[in-house]
Amino acid sequence: MSQTSLPDPVGHALMAFLRGNKAAALQVQCNVSEDEELPASYFFRSLWEMPELERTALEECRGHILDAGAGAGCHSLELQSRGFQVKALDASPGAVQVMQERGVRAAACHHLFDAPAARERFDTILMLMNGLGLVGTLDGLEKFLTHARTLLAPGGQILATSSDVSYLYEDEEGALVINLNGPYYGEVEYRLSYGDEASRPFDWLFADAGIVQDYAEAAGYEAEFLGEDDQQQFLVRLTLRS
Repeated sequence: MSQTSLPDPVGHALMAFLRGNKAAALQVQCNVSEDEELPASYFFRSLWEMPELERTALEECRGHILDAGAGAGCHSLELQSRGFQVKALDASPGAVQVMQERGVRAAACHHLFDAPAARERFDTILMLMNGLGLVGTLDGLEKFLTHARTLLAPGGQILATSSDVSYLYEDEEGALVINLNGPYYGEVEYRLSYGDEASRPFDWLFADAGIVQDYAEAAGYEAEFLGEDDQQQFLVRLTLRS
């Protein structure tokens, strides 16, 4: 099955919003929390509508930038306006079309682990909106940190947000109820739908700060934590040890 024939609820929701349906929204199903709605408008936010962690990440960007999981391109467009060369990456064909129509100059449609046609090197890999989750699982995190070595220019950095979702497993007394012999609690499964169209279930990783530091150090990176919000989301910079 070709990529273009796969369900693309994200792309179609974003395109509907771009075409004037301001009420367009994705339905989000998750195996560890209740279903919720994600308005398509969130993907089109301006700089001052972005959370502080995202604005901090944009300030820390440098050089040639890869915006991974770029969505509707809000971060890429902001960085372009600041004079940066940006490549926006998303696995959704519809999202890439939306970005192109909005003025993102370089947008590519493939998955994070697929090698780009050109062997580009980036000074910054940007992964926002809990963007580290794109790796899917802890095994995926290990794989990504190895893969990123082929993408980073000398002295390059990864700027990513992630969250500690242990609060989802607290009982009424605030104690954690986690099966220590089971999968890591931050490995969750999502399914997105828009109208009658639903994605296949996919893995998403919410890696806590300790996990990120441990995996980064094991892969030869330095981890620097640049901020945290009241939702237990944090911004981390990963750089290869010299």
